[in-house]
Amino acid sequence: MFRSRFMPCPVCGASVDRTALREHECSPERRADYEMFGLRGETAQLEAGVLRYLMTAAGRFETWLAAKHVRRRA
Repeated sequence: MFRSRFMPCPVCGASVDRTALREHECSPERRADYEMFGLRGETAQLEAGVLRYLMTAAGRFETWLAAKHVRRRA
C-alpha cells in the first residue's frame, strides 16, 4: 500500500513532511484559517440565524433603532 511522505499537521492542517513533523511550527494565521474551516458549518448557521432574526418584528425594530442611532451621531 502507498504511504504518503506528507501528513497534515493536527493543529494547523499544513502538509508537513513526516521527517520534519517534530520541527514544524504552526503559524498563527494558518492555525486560525484551519480552525475557521472546521467551523464553516456553524458559521453558515449563525449567519442564517441572524438573517431570520432580522426578519422578525424585534429584528426590524433593532435595525431601525440602530439606523436611527447612527444618523443621530452623523
